[in-house]
Amino acid sequence: MAVNLVNVEAVTKVYGTRALLDGVSLGVSEGDRIGVVGRNGDGKTTLIRMLAKLEEADTGRVTHSGGLRLGVLTQHDSLDPAATVRHEVIGDLADHEWAGNAKIRDVLTGLFGGLEMAGFPQGLDTVIGPLSGGERRRIALAKLLIAEQDVIVLDEPTNHLDVEGISWLARHLRERRSALVVVTHDRWFLDQVCTRMWDVQRGAVHEYEGGYSDYVFARAERERIAATEESKRQNLVRKELAWLRRGPPARTSKPRYRIEAANELIADVPPPRDTSSLMKFANARLGKTVFDLEDVTVQAGPKVLLKHLTWQLGPGDRIGLVGVNGAGKTSLLRALAEAARTQGDIQPTAGKVIVGRTVKLAYLSQEVGELKPTLRVLEAVQQVRDRVDLGKGREMTAGQLCEQFGFGKDKQWTPVGDLSGGERRRLQILRLLMDEPNVLFLDEPTNDLDIETLTQLEDLLDGWPGSMVVISHDRFFIERTTDKVYALLGDAALRHLPRGIDEYLERRRQVVESAAPAPARTGGTPAPAAAAPAASAKDNRAAKKELQRIERQLDKMSTRETALHGQIAESATDFDKVAKLDSELRELVAQRDELEMRWMELAEDA
Repeated sequence: MAVNLVNVEAVTKVYGTRALLDGVSLGVSEGDRIGVVGRNGDGKTTLIRMLAKLEEADTGRVTHSGGLRLGVLTQHDSLDPAATVRHEVIGDLADHEWAGNAKIRDVLTGLFGGLEMAGFPQGLDTVIGPLSGGERRRIALAKLLIAEQDVIVLDEPTNHLDVEGISWLARHLRERRSALVVVTHDRWFLDQVCTRMWDVQRGAVHEYEGGYSDYVFARAERERIAATEESKRQNLVRKELAWLRRGPPARTSKPRYRIEAANELIADVPPPRDTSSLMKFANARLGKTVFDLEDVTVQAGPKVLLKHLTWQLGPGDRIGLVGVNGAGKTSLLRALAEAARTQGDIQPTAGKVIVGRTVKLAYLSQEVGELKPTLRVLEAVQQVRDRVDLGKGREMTAGQLCEQFGFGKDKQWTPVGDLSGGERRRLQILRLLMDEPNVLFLDEPTNDLDIETLTQLEDLLDGWPGSMVVISHDRFFIERTTDKVYALLGDAALRHLPRGIDEYLERRRQVVESAAPAPARTGGTPAPAAAAPAASAKDNRAAKKELQRIERQLDKMSTRETALHGQIAESATDFDKVAKLDSELRELVAQRDELEMRWMELAEDA
């Protein structure tokens, strides 16, 4: 029987006139891995701070088992700014002691890319004071993970980590014996790590078995049985449930609830996006050209981030952009945005960016734009316009869109200066969508957003007819909202990854392994054969153009294949027509197979 480590008994916490937690009773036992979800402001952070005894409850009590070792990662670290990274993370251990400890080596490699900590000026001897908030947060996380703990409490641990870092952290936490309580909006991370969920809503905490996928299944079933009046939110839950159930098996954990009930819930739910009709609408709004890049070089100061890039962002393309920090993801979007803003007058260091004449770009940067603090939320949205056309016949007023993004009628009259960071981020996205753009650049759109707001945003983007590029470390959001994934692997090239983020992580592992020092050769070992001459820049550009042409052909073939399957089903009683359609389908599949083989050959050389 699992030993109980933390007890929360009848806890109540009131701020002003609002009860964030009302008579909540919970427990954390050995081996528990608990994910905490809920809207911003509903009390997630308050709950875990009281659980860790960092904050007192108004009523009720929190008890810890005797001698409990509990580690907490809060949103604001308590590191000594005058200390070095070595002092805070490793303490007094001699080099041979910590370097011989597999756990310490794993943590430093997972969070900082290697024992040499290349991103820090003096490595482990770097003074903490001048470092950025993201760097300080990784140091605090490393310090926590290296220590021995019975219970680990983490508040948004994936913030400031890239896709690789998040993947490593999920694996590390799964392998630890410590109990875990984590607040995060990263749904992929929740599915990988957690075996229980706490949903904080309206002063209560609802418990669910399983990870995020199981939580979505169970919540949809619970809301259906209870016949709640929140029909809009229920529809979104069913839509997300449909996407989870129809996706690759690796995306979901093993459900502990009745799969039959989940399938019954989504029987009449269509796929999240009607790609064909969105593409037609996008073509009508944008024409043939959106952004065409020809032999482009992008620099940040003296550093060359991308060189000889030939690429095309077409009408209706939904692109996820991933890569190592500093590889040039944001710089690429900025270069395109500058070209669009100046109608092609400002160009990158080398090459040319051709911008479509009808492009109307909205760019969500990582910085939250400042608004007049006395301005009300609704006024800030109405400054852009009063009504918005979201495509496919969906028109909303500024007030309706505010409600969909969690700004209820009362909240719409709150001064901007009183909003939290997450609420300001929501407002920033709202204002962008109100301007009716036909191209969206979203740079880390999930920062500071809770899961409910992310679901609302995903629902809006499902029916949004335009071209879109998303930079995000939130794997779930990338997979949910985009159709293709491109990667910057730090070699100044942009690569299409047909298998998405799984392929990105595999390629990054290969890069790291190939960068490891090779064993020294003895005198009798023959030298390796001379490498084949590198392909010329001209040949590389031609290969990239052919890759892009093949990708467009494969997209068209996929659409045609789907249409043929539908026509065959409709003509099931007309044997002559079915035979003709089947022949066309076989020919199409054969052509597709040939193109895929050619694509793989070119991708290997790219």
